[in-house]
Amino acid sequence: MFRKFLIFTLLITLLTACAPATAEVVPTEVPATEVVATDVPATEEPASTSLTFTDGLGREVTLAGPAQKIVTLAPSLTELFFAVGAGDQVVGRDDLSDFPAEAADVASIGSTFGPLNTEAILALEPDLVVAAEINTPEQVKSLEDLGITVYYLKNPVTYAELYDQVRWAGTITGHEDEANALADSLSERVDAVSSAVEGLTEKTTVFYEIDGTDTAKPWTTGAGTFMDTMITMAGGINIGGVLSEPYAQISIEEIVLQNPDVIILGDTLYGVTIESVAERAGWADLTAVKENKIFAFDDNLATRPGPRLVDGLEELLKILHPELVVTQ
Repeated sequence: MFRKFLIFTLLITLLTACAPATAEVVPTEVPATEVVATDVPATEEPASTSLTFTDGLGREVTLAGPAQKIVTLAPSLTELFFAVGAGDQVVGRDDLSDFPAEAADVASIGSTFGPLNTEAILALEPDLVVAAEINTPEQVKSLEDLGITVYYLKNPVTYAELYDQVRWAGTITGHEDEANALADSLSERVDAVSSAVEGLTEKTTVFYEIDGTDTAKPWTTGAGTFMDTMITMAGGINIGGVLSEPYAQISIEEIVLQNPDVIILGDTLYGVTIESVAERAGWADLTAVKENKIFAFDDNLATRPGPRLVDGLEELLKILHPELVVTQ
């Protein structure tokens, strides 16, 4: 009996010794999740479409974008916007705007000589009114006082300034490509005229008549005007350059003294005829009259400061030097 007990006890001991030991749980550190900072791109602001310019009166003029409803206060401005392809954006024009022919379809706001018809302008709801030098600062202010955005465009005094104004018209209307192409074309045409007269040894003296109502003292253009510049560039000498004012009357005595080779009439649209010049007292002995070198000229090609100033230059070259060939 004791032997059986002993054997049982030994078996229990052996089984206990052979049992696997309980695994020790060793605490381990769980690494914290590392948060890597990344640069989140900032939301880009949409590109601004606003346009800001400084006008001829030194005022800063800002538009939210290209003008879509424009009122022009001078014929030269109407021509300018049509020339750059923005004619459809001109909703109003002055009473004298007659070029191009399509301008007749644009609503007229009446005459700009004197107080403006602000009621008619407001009714068109323009986002821009453009004024020229024939308009007064007082007219500009009267529109500004009504909350209308107005840009005052000074007349160009050189062809380079004309090209800049053409490009400006393209920018302010969203027609940059058309305006740049037009400016380049105008520049090439002017350069062609300059090249044609480059070798001239003798220049033609010119009397340009603006208004011959008083035949003893007709009005002409003096030094520093665009017509004076055009005459010079076309190979001529403006006899009115001796006057102290840009536009002034010149006596028949001064005309006889200078005895111009050519007489150009810018007032034929108002009834003056080529034939009537020879009938004026004191004019019959002028070289231009005796040699029948009196020419009619569309004064709009010289007095409207727009793209057609280049047409005027080319016409003057044909009058003063028909023997010259212009190549582009």
